[in-house]
Amino acid sequence: MIEKLKEIINDSDNIVFFGGAGVSTESGIKDFRSKDGLYNMKYKYPPEEILSHTFFMNNTEEFYKFYKDKMNSLNIKPNISHKYLKELEDNHKLKAIITQNIDGLHQKAGSKNVLELHGSIYNNKCMKCGKQYDADYIFNSDNIPLCKCGGIIKPEVVLYEEGLDDKVVNETIKYIENAEVLIVAGTSLTVYPASSFIRYFKGKCLIIINNDKTDYDYIADIVIHDKLGNIFKQI
Repeated sequence: MIEKLKEIINDSDNIVFFGGAGVSTESGIKDFRSKDGLYNMKYKYPPEEILSHTFFMNNTEEFYKFYKDKMNSLNIKPNISHKYLKELEDNHKLKAIITQNIDGLHQKAGSKNVLELHGSIYNNKCMKCGKQYDADYIFNSDNIPLCKCGGIIKPEVVLYEEGLDDKVVNETIKYIENAEVLIVAGTSLTVYPASSFIRYFKGKCLIIINNDKTDYDYIADIVIHDKLGNIFKQI
């Protein structure tokens, strides 16, 4: 299977990568749904509730306690998967990285064309005046980060109850529709609407790499149940 995957990558110059939390776990970032993931940890409130728009608006201080504790990837380094994808981009094989992650590790590795479906910790905006702030300001602030105008600063990450950015969605669909090879990795493909974008793929080869089975395995040309880093090490 690895040899077949290597052959497909070598033969294509129109690859799109679609990744989830499993891409970053080997850098030390916890995913959400595994047995050790954030959703299986015990908090005062369930993480699904904390990471909602309603909770942010009504319980901002509690939101930021969780967010600063669990979403801070400022000192996290890219792993082999991020670096390998950067190489593919440099070699004009990889057209785009579509990610559900908000950690910015693809950009840290040097990748240029990254579509962030769920936003990024690196973009933060005052809800009152619209002034932008960097991630350092957010994570080093006391309690709730406030703007100079007195407004509350909100991370530009997509919370539950919020919609995806239309421009990012349209670009995502365009890249997937036009891809010859689509590599889907490190995602359970259970988060809607992100998971539904796979259905736009019309190309030659759909590859799914994930520790666990997904609901889309049956339509893939190659399915590998393993960590992405293990696969890319062999390639």
